[in-house]
Amino acid sequence: MKDLESKKYWIWFSLIKKLGSRRKLKLLELYKNPEQIYNLTKEKLLKIDGIGEEIANNIIKSKNKQILNYHIQYMQKNNIDIIDINEESYPQNLKQIYDPPISLYIKGNKEILNNKNIGIVGCRECTEYGKSAAKYFAYNLSKQNINIVSGLAKGIDSYAHIGNLFAIKEYKNDVKIETNFNEDGNIYKEKVNNYGKTIAVLGNGLDTIYPKENIKLAQNIIESGGAIISEYPCGIKPDKMNFPARNRIISGISLGIIVVEAKEKSGTLITVDFALEQGRDVFVVPGNINSINSVGTNDLIKQGAKIVTNYNEIMYHKPSYL
Repeated sequence: MKDLESKKYWIWFSLIKKLGSRRKLKLLELYKNPEQIYNLTKEKLLKIDGIGEEIANNIIKSKNKQILNYHIQYMQKNNIDIIDINEESYPQNLKQIYDPPISLYIKGNKEILNNKNIGIVGCRECTEYGKSAAKYFAYNLSKQNINIVSGLAKGIDSYAHIGNLFAIKEYKNDVKIETNFNEDGNIYKEKVNNYGKTIAVLGNGLDTIYPKENIKLAQNIIESGGAIISEYPCGIKPDKMNFPARNRIISGISLGIIVVEAKEKSGTLITVDFALEQGRDVFVVPGNINSINSVGTNDLIKQGAKIVTNYNEIMYHKPSYL
């Protein structure tokens, strides 16, 4: 992990209250990096278009070295890194959306963020059919070297992550060895890990796993080579206002999303709206017409979303995800 001291101004930038991604982007266009913004006086801040008295005060008040040092020490102790929008490891797909997070906190493997990602979302109170479908798509797409992205919530999210972990466990029990030639023409053998991982996107800081019942699942994700990410700094608790913003990251980091069960009025449909706005593919698993968990998904199909009943229909969709 890169020395967090060198990233302290990015950490500080994420701690400013009521300063959204779009305003942060505008500030970075004017002042290149957070350190220059940190050094601005209140008078200079107030001269910036879109920065009023409240935001200027929030920026000035956030310059608390004690709080900043606490965050740095906590992150170092708990193996939490931060990736800013200018780093190569920042997800390039996410960078293209309307309001990308300026930075991402991450625990786990940051090398996977720019691999091929598919989001899987759906009901928290899912049926056995929904659980099975989420695991099926996650398991089989993972075996095709595609990462599975979801929100670590109860229900479909959890089973999407679990489907990936099943594939990873199978891979570890059936190690694949490839024979290759080095530059001198000599034969060498190496273990090849061509299975996708799973990425959990949280609506709170990485010091909290929500719901608590998924603490072990989160640990398994990291241990399997996956990652847990959030735009929120440590100390931010789960709040219903955070989850729509979290959903834009799930779709934004992905090539497309798979919807497995959604009620007529569902938070899952917010993710679908983001995906469509971002130009992502939307795949829908058809549901039981007698189930309230299928009203939203079946309506999406009526509106023209691509119905999928087999993972190959996603793999060979145009443009192909192979």
